[in-house]
Amino acid sequence: MNEIIKVDNDTQTVSARDLYEALEIEKRFSAWFETNSQGFIEGEDYHGAYLKVQSNQYGGEKELQDYQLSIDMAKHICLMSRTKKGKECRQYLIDLEKAWNSPEQILARALKVADQTINNLTVKIEELKPKAEFFDAVADSKTAISMNEVAKVLSIKGYGRNNLFEYLRNSKILDRWNVPYQRYVDEGWFRVIEQTYTRNGEPVVTTKTLVYQKGVDKIRKLIESEATA
Repeated sequence: MNEIIKVDNDTQTVSARDLYEALEIEKRFSAWFETNSQGFIEGEDYHGAYLKVQSNQYGGEKELQDYQLSIDMAKHICLMSRTKKGKECRQYLIDLEKAWNSPEQILARALKVADQTINNLTVKIEELKPKAEFFDAVADSKTAISMNEVAKVLSIKGYGRNNLFEYLRNSKILDRWNVPYQRYVDEGWFRVIEQTYTRNGEPVVTTKTLVYQKGVDKIRKLIESEATA
């Protein structure tokens, strides 16, 4: 089948300017479209679009107002033209629809969609794999992890290590020194360890808050519940 007018197979639409040229309309495009779009609904039967064309010999471009028309709207406009070209274009669109809806074409489109879905899932799995492996390692571990590692496990936008500490302080889970209140230690969220270092020749003891898997899960649920509240 010789192509009389180009049809976007993905959206099943026709460019209004392409149809305008195929019908060999002498009237100005804007006036022609205003007349022929009467009775049709923007957003359903047609959508606004822009067509880039070369504006000069040096490769400059400009944008022309265009519209993407549904096949039904395009066929109706062809019919309203009452010309030989209109009849030819309309019959071409009808034949194209028949071919589009043949069992072979339906199967081909279904296979294409399935392939794209598989490809998207494969990419997503590869993206999530490092996080999943790390999360599984934490879940299987009986040891606690640092707040920096918790931030990596959660991977929630805006909740890095420092923001997590601030969030837990504001939630009255940690005190001003980032030490958990005893009830959360008793519930198995946290473990507090002592660290010793030397300053000016003198030993200094500090505390460090570590988070068990149960705590990681509780923190995640708290943040997500506030996000959807």
